[in-house]
Amino acid sequence: MSAKIQDIIQKFLNTRKERFKASVPDNLFTQCPNCKKMIYRKKIDKNHGVCPECGYHLKLTNKQWSQLLFDEGSVQLLFEEFKTVDVLEFPKYKEKLDKLYEKNINEGVTTGKARIEEIPVLFGIMNTEFILASMGSVLGERIASLFEKGRSQGLPVIILSRSGGARMQEGAVSLMQMTKTAAAAKRFSNAGGLFISLIANPTTGGVTASFAMLGDIIITEPNALIGFAGPRVIEQTIKQKLPEGFQTSEFLQEKGFVDLICERHHLKDTLRNILKIHQY
Repeated sequence: MSAKIQDIIQKFLNTRKERFKASVPDNLFTQCPNCKKMIYRKKIDKNHGVCPECGYHLKLTNKQWSQLLFDEGSVQLLFEEFKTVDVLEFPKYKEKLDKLYEKNINEGVTTGKARIEEIPVLFGIMNTEFILASMGSVLGERIASLFEKGRSQGLPVIILSRSGGARMQEGAVSLMQMTKTAAAAKRFSNAGGLFISLIANPTTGGVTASFAMLGDIIITEPNALIGFAGPRVIEQTIKQKLPEGFQTSEFLQEKGFVDLICERHHLKDTLRNILKIHQY
């Protein structure tokens, strides 16, 4: 075969390859982090982000969580006017915030009012797209305001936590949100309010050490990582090997820190039943 014919065939094959690539949508498949199998994305989405092969719970967007938990068309956002500012003038923090706001990614938590089977609730869903849903001044203010609104209106509060902990760009201001949110949760509890804490994977640091573990009822996803310091830091500190499965939902439930481990398919029904039991 002559070099000219080989060149023509190769160009033809390259053209076919490019056309095929253009016809295949991006993100058509996704790989499960647990079983490593490639899963058709529409199949994953239809299954609420749960791997149909091994049951691993993949991350959902805030929009997907809202669709899963709340009645269609019932969501009303609250406290959207609270915006983060670079109070400490931390290097490159303002630029990062500006880019996130340009993408319409609004803070590390979305707060609002919605209905679950026609039962009105106040909610917070932490947004990992916003600096890993780390707890800064505005996140703390939105959570505290949610509890205050629940106290004044007699509504239950449901908060879905998933966070990397305190936000280092805000220093001590971030750490102050631990006491701020915990105090707001306590006032809400003293007024007889119901706080349901939903904990997804992962939830760590100051969020775990404050409002996330203060729920009247604490519900987690299967095999979620929940803790304050990481296992490696703890082992280095106490000079001991940690037990198998340490800081997972199952381990914490065994030790009495978690009330219920619930798969996503049953979560809305579970919340509805809890609300009805508490006469909402």
